Amino acid sequence: MFTGIITAVGTVRSLTPLAAGETMRLVIATPWPDTADIPLGASIACSGCCLTVIERDACSFTVQASAETLTKTTLGSWQVGTPINLERALKIGDELGGHIVSGHVDGVGEVISATQDHGSTRWRFDVPSTLARFIAPKGSVAINGVSLTVNEVEGTRFGVNIIPHTEAHTNFGTLAVGAPVNIEIDTLARYVARLQEFA
Repeated sequence: MFTGIITAVGTVRSLTPLAAGETMRLVIATPWPDTADIPLGASIACSGCCLTVIERDACSFTVQASAETLTKTTLGSWQVGTPINLERALKIGDELGGHIVSGHVDGVGEVISATQDHGSTRWRFDVPSTLARFIAPKGSVAINGVSLTVNEVEGTRFGVNIIPHTEAHTNFGTLAVGAPVNIEIDTLARYVARLQEFA
């Protein structure tokens, strides 16, 4: 589990297709001072996708993404140099600064605008209709692994405000209109909707 509070921005150092392109081996370089304390098998959220560490050295870690992950998230479009939001798994006793994030991406949205708004930036996204019903004003959503509060919802589009600190310390600073983003809906919203099916 994660909180959606990004602790570093890494970059894709290499990508190696495996099994005729059905899976991908990714090496992600990090600015963390030392990755030697990351145990093999640990989970790290990479732009919102929970991935398992299979190797590491002093300044990078290696993960493997399945065909499902490559087709249902933005990972299939990553290239060498792509900036990646990183968050290590939540430990008991850690501060829960964002909201509970599982690292299981529900779908891919698209940036439709980014405009200045009184010292912050108002970002608007379009998401598949299957996800839109789970996104509500003042609710939580994870975008590329970043925990954010929804401002408004209009059909399949919604907006959030990003403060300068968040843009400077996540890959939001490199996003442009039309860019795909990983979307994870709030777990609470998912279960409320499921319970309503039986009401």
